[in-house]
Amino acid sequence: QVQLVESGGGLVQSGGSLRLSCQASGFTVSSYIMSWYRQTPGKERELVARIYSSGNTVYADFVEGRFTISRDNVKNTAYLQMNSLIPEDSAVYYCNNGLNWGQGTQVTVSS
Repeated sequence: QVQLVESGGGLVQSGGSLRLSCQASGFTVSSYIMSWYRQTPGKERELVARIYSSGNTVYADFVEGRFTISRDNVKNTAYLQMNSLIPEDSAVYYCNNGLNWGQGTQVTVSS
């Protein structure tokens, strides 16, 4: 059974950092395109970052070098390191493997 379980969200002050984790089961993260999306109320879910099987990564323009996506093949986990957070980064962050979604983790950045 495929599962994606996000964790690591929380409340942080502007300028702070968080590391989100996406623990995968039922498939191998290194064989899939792993992505992080985010969504705020009333808006569509938007891509934040993506890592390919090759290890290549892509980021949304709004990341501007502040976030880093990575994966640990041994732990079968994908990560999103977020630095220099701003209030506009507040959202529910979701992990995706191209087919399945996790339940999301809330990130709130206070000004």
